[in-house]
Amino acid sequence: MPLSEQEQRLLEEMERNLYRNDADFVQAVGGVRGRRPNYRAIVLGVLLAVAGAGALIAGVASQLLIVGVIGFALMFAGVLVAITPSKRGAAAAAPAEPSTAGRRGRTASGGSFMDRMNERWDRRQDGQG
Repeated sequence: MPLSEQEQRLLEEMERNLYRNDADFVQAVGGVRGRRPNYRAIVLGVLLAVAGAGALIAGVASQLLIVGVIGFALMFAGVLVAITPSKRGAAAAAPAEPSTAGRRGRTASGGSFMDRMNERWDRRQDGQG
């Protein structure tokens, strides 16, 4: 059952208020969608963590404290490199305030699954099919 005109206006007003009043939430939720992982950083981080684990084991086996500490530091740095988002992804994650015209202008073939579902819903509400 489609929404009435009053319900559509109320829903759009609630959405505008959400974007205006809770920008941190919108950025946290909206920033994840569409961002691709940086595989190079993940591989580098895993290699650093493995090298660090090897150095830690070598430090324990040879009873050299400094080698063990360096190995632990390498492991920690590797994990940080692997899980830290790239600067390109952070710049692209800044959400712009959506408008109904902007949402209707997108093609159905691009975007995520939810974007396509929203586009289909919008077309259905406009009576296009």
